[in-house]
Amino acid sequence: MINELIYVYCIAVNPPGLIDELKARGLKSIEIGQFNVLIKNVPEIEFSEENLKQNIADLRWLEANAREHINVIGMIMGYTSVIPFKFGTIFKTLESLEKFISVYSGSLLENFEFIKGREEWAVKIYCDRKALSKHIDELSETAAALEKQIMASSPGKAFLLQRKKADLIENELDRICKERGQSYFSELAILSEANSLNNLLPKEVSGRDDTMILNASFLVNSDKVSHVKDIFIKLGSREVNSSFHIEITGPWPPFSFISINEKTQ
Repeated sequence: MINELIYVYCIAVNPPGLIDELKARGLKSIEIGQFNVLIKNVPEIEFSEENLKQNIADLRWLEANAREHINVIGMIMGYTSVIPFKFGTIFKTLESLEKFISVYSGSLLENFEFIKGREEWAVKIYCDRKALSKHIDELSETAAALEKQIMASSPGKAFLLQRKKADLIENELDRICKERGQSYFSELAILSEANSLNNLLPKEVSGRDDTMILNASFLVNSDKVSHVKDIFIKLGSREVNSSFHIEITGPWPPFSFISINEKTQ
C-alpha cells in the first residue's frame, strides 16, 4: 500500500466548480469549517519532506510541477477568490490540515476580505543599456559637459578623457536606471491598493539581453484593471528612445499579498 500525503493548492470560501480536467488530475475540494480546500493525495515516496527536497533539485521536475501548481490555482480563480498556497505545501494527515484551518481561520478570513475584488498583476521593467548609452549626452549634464571637453582637447588628452567618459557612462546608466525604476514604481503604486517590490532577476534567469530595473507586484481592483493597463501602455510609449520596456502579466494568484503561515504540518 502506498502511503499518501495531502497536497494543498488553495483555499476558497465558496465551493469551486471542479471542471473535468481537474477531476481527471485527481483533485478534489473538501469542506473544512467555512472554507473549501482544494487538495490532491500524493505519494509519500515523491512528496515527503526529504524526497521533496531532492525532487526540487531536479529542475525538470520542479518546472513541470510548479507550472501545474500555478495552472490549477489559475483555473480555480476563474470561479472564485482563492488564497493560494506555496508550491509543495504538504500536510501529513487530514487532521493536521483541519487543525491548521481552525488555528488560522481568523487570519484566513481577513486575507479573503483584503483580496476580495482585487487581482495581482506583475510588472517588470527592463533597460537596454546599450541603446540608452547612445542618448547619454541628452540625459546626463555631466556626460554632456565631458563630451564638450573631449571635442575641445588635443588628441592625447581627448583619448584620456574618452576613457574617463566610458567609466562615467556606466555610472550614469546605473543612476538613470535606478531613478527610472523608482519613478515607475511610484507612478504604478498610486494605481494599486497594495504593492510589493521583488528581487531584480539576472539575465540568466530572465532570459533577456536587457537589464531588469524593476520587478514588482501590484494588487489592483478588478474593475480598474483595464484602466491600469492603459496607463502602463502610456508609460511605455513615452520612452521615445525605446531604451525601456514594460512587461505586465496577470492576473496571478495573490501570493504577494497573503500573510498566512503555510509551513508543512
